[in-house]
Amino acid sequence: MRWKFQQTFEAPREDVRLFVKTVYKALPEMERADLTIHNVVFEPKHLTALLTSHSLPRHYERDTTITASEGSEAEALLQAALTDWVDFLFVLHPKPFVIYADHHKYTTFHAQTRSNLNRVTRLLSRHGFREIAGFVRRF
Repeated sequence: MRWKFQQTFEAPREDVRLFVKTVYKALPEMERADLTIHNVVFEPKHLTALLTSHSLPRHYERDTTITASEGSEAEALLQAALTDWVDFLFVLHPKPFVIYADHHKYTTFHAQTRSNLNRVTRLLSRHGFREIAGFVRRF
């Protein structure tokens, strides 16, 4: 699926928790979220700890999808993946926007409507997160 609108922010490792909390303030009630791994640069220690705490196998191959069944699980999953050196797609259900993040900490929000994109990007800007102006992600 092609997304009409996108905007990229830096998710600095030292502020990942606040970054994720800010993203979640922009979300309606969520049914679930899927995280699909595209690349793992270094051993994902935070993701490993999260999966282990839920007695799940640790698979990090390309196209592996991990599903969180509710909001707090999804929030923890996003935080773990952003903290590690992982490239991934994060799809929320329902999906006002999707997130693609890379191990360089560039986090791109894709949406079909400007209003859905603004819902999250305005909050991130207000909290002082740096937008990567002009960055275009194709996946």
